[in-house]
Amino acid sequence: MLKETDKTACKPTSTPIDPNLKLVNAEEDTAVDKEFYQRLVGRLIYLSHIRPDVAFAVSLVSQFMHQPKEVHLQATLRIVQYLKGTPGKGILFKRNRNVNLEAYTDVDYAGSIVDRRSTTGYCTFLGGNLVTWKSEKQSVVARSSAEAEFRAMAQGICELLWLKIILEDLRIKSDEPMRLYCDNKSAISIAHNPMQHDRTKHIEVNRHFIKEKLNSGLICTPYVSSQDLADILTKGLNNNIFEKIVSKLGMENTYSPA
Repeated sequence: MLKETDKTACKPTSTPIDPNLKLVNAEEDTAVDKEFYQRLVGRLIYLSHIRPDVAFAVSLVSQFMHQPKEVHLQATLRIVQYLKGTPGKGILFKRNRNVNLEAYTDVDYAGSIVDRRSTTGYCTFLGGNLVTWKSEKQSVVARSSAEAEFRAMAQGICELLWLKIILEDLRIKSDEPMRLYCDNKSAISIAHNPMQHDRTKHIEVNRHFIKEKLNSGLICTPYVSSQDLADILTKGLNNNIFEKIVSKLGMENTYSPA
């Protein structure tokens, strides 16, 4: 990718995306080679399956593959510049005694300037090791931050249930409830409250789904601070916070001296 984009001699960046960048359609901007852009982003999408640190940035630039402009290409090239400085970074799986399942969910409410859809991000851990992650724009416009959070929580629960089924097929069982961490106290409160509220009628399906799993003891929903692990999957971050979360995700650089 560095050779194809003529970035072999470029200066690496510390983060894959500018935290202040807000991409739009940019109709008046200069158009770029559509085939080249799609091929480059396609490679980055493939790479994001093993590099959670670039998942959000890749998800963002992939939204403009139908009509890419110069501003979109520059954002994509920044990801390549970041990768140049971190070619050996990857997830280190450590042996642990427990097989507990945990998930962190986060939402950037109405973060897209183009259509005001929210961005969902979640990551799951098995025995303290990161195993799955996702960053994507929600399919509908959320009418409230609570609705956006509930959609993210529901996706996180589905991912945990899928992992639980796989572990049971392997005859690996854990009696501990699966933990779903969320940074929205209102969403957690509504999930635990069995009363009907007019202001939450539009999210009743997700609310009942989450409440059902809570009542069965299958999951629990601890609160976590706003700067949780899933932040890296929903928004651009400054260098200090970015590196801190990347480290917590269990990513290490194999090229670093021992």
